[in-house]
Amino acid sequence: MPEDTDWEVYKAPPKRTPVGERATSLPNPVEFFQAVFNNVIDRPVTLIREWIERQQNRNKYYYYHQQFRRVPDVSECVEGDYLCFFEAEAQWRRDRMVDREIVAIVRERFAACQHREGPNQFQNCAKEMEQLLQVTKAYQDKYGDLGAHGNARTCLMKQKHMMMEERKAQEKADH
Repeated sequence: MPEDTDWEVYKAPPKRTPVGERATSLPNPVEFFQAVFNNVIDRPVTLIREWIERQQNRNKYYYYHQQFRRVPDVSECVEGDYLCFFEAEAQWRRDRMVDREIVAIVRERFAACQHREGPNQFQNCAKEMEQLLQVTKAYQDKYGDLGAHGNARTCLMKQKHMMMEERKAQEKADH
């Protein structure tokens, strides 16, 4: 490398980016529209949103799951108490949705076990399969054959008929 370097040939880059000179004296229309948008549309919306957020932060309400109080069953309602019938029906629908989700979760666990174990699924997933059989049998016993338009009253009647059949079978077995 030569000892005497020519600094004019190898100039250092400038320390700051130079400001470009304008070709015209007219204002840039993009900057004008940005300023109009910011002042007319964005600033009021931002102010209103910040005000709403301040109001909401004052009284925070955390709601992760909606919790309903347990209401009496249809069998506990007095004749003619339509509000009790309505609440019992809503409670029954919520219980059915929860039971449906329980069956779905157990089914997902069983499918994951089957996928994980592969050819050894029959011996390694026996516990999950037994649990799935119990859960689906319980769901079928309670909600099966009710159809899409099943309600709390028909479910109660179904359970009553099942109990009567079980009692008759018990009496026949005793004699």
